[in-house]
Amino acid sequence: MRSEIRKDYIQDKYVIIAPRRGKRPHDIFQTKKPDSLRVPQKPCPFCPNQLKNVAASLTIGGGKNWKIKVIPNIFPAVSLDNPKAYGMQEVVVETPDPQEQLEQLPIKHIALLLSAYQKRTREIMKNKNIEYILIFKNNGGKAGASLQHAHSQIFATKFLPPHLLNKSQKTQEYKLQHGTCVYCDVIKKEERGPRLVYADAHVVAFCPYASIHNYEVWVMPRLHRDNIMLLNDKEKDSFAKILKKILHKIGDMGLPYNFYFHQVVHDEDQHLYMKITPRGSVWAGVEIGSGLIINPIEPSSAAKYYKS
Repeated sequence: MRSEIRKDYIQDKYVIIAPRRGKRPHDIFQTKKPDSLRVPQKPCPFCPNQLKNVAASLTIGGGKNWKIKVIPNIFPAVSLDNPKAYGMQEVVVETPDPQEQLEQLPIKHIALLLSAYQKRTREIMKNKNIEYILIFKNNGGKAGASLQHAHSQIFATKFLPPHLLNKSQKTQEYKLQHGTCVYCDVIKKEERGPRLVYADAHVVAFCPYASIHNYEVWVMPRLHRDNIMLLNDKEKDSFAKILKKILHKIGDMGLPYNFYFHQVVHDEDQHLYMKITPRGSVWAGVEIGSGLIINPIEPSSAAKYYKS
């Protein structure tokens, strides 16, 4: 396949899908050991003994047998007492066991993690000053993680990133022109095409047409849910099932990854989705200089890998 410039489904974001680039010679040393497996810090700040006296925003599971715990981030980028960077940041400790990673947990436990995200989103949205909520996970040093113990974060701020405002405007323009949600239409198209990864009665997962990251996957509810609080139990189970499978496949490649949900508080017509972005490539001169991303993995090839 020759290189091809592709545009995002709705925004003015472009990527060059360039499969031949993956065949370039390399003489730079590359470690075979995933950085997510490096030796953890001791004592681990997210282990039960370290959290005994920490006031939690949410605990799922009782007493000493908790399963998930949400605590304040003690090194926040934003805070409620800072008008110049107003917001809040929390850490979601996904399991008390420092040796378990998210993909190793049972599907029901992963579904409970989604419930924890729901509960904290609902509580944070009571603050009328919050405009934007981001739920995200960094796994591995190259993806921004500083600790091995399985955790994710919730970041909420008064500041709405301009590209998300633009996205909301573009989706509204599409709806006015076509009478439908662009992402509902994307689901219908992708589930019939070569980029489909997984589909059931509740969710659809696919590698997007203009994937910015190698092996990027989106997971979307079939029903038009505008935020994570609206996911029902069956949808959470489906999300958990496919998330576990995808993270296992990413782990087989030895890659770090990020995943995230967006929540623009006052946009009640957005279509919720989880974006999973393995970090298998380094952005170099073209990407940094032009903002035009080069992806050497064709999305349909990535989908085949996940389905194999």
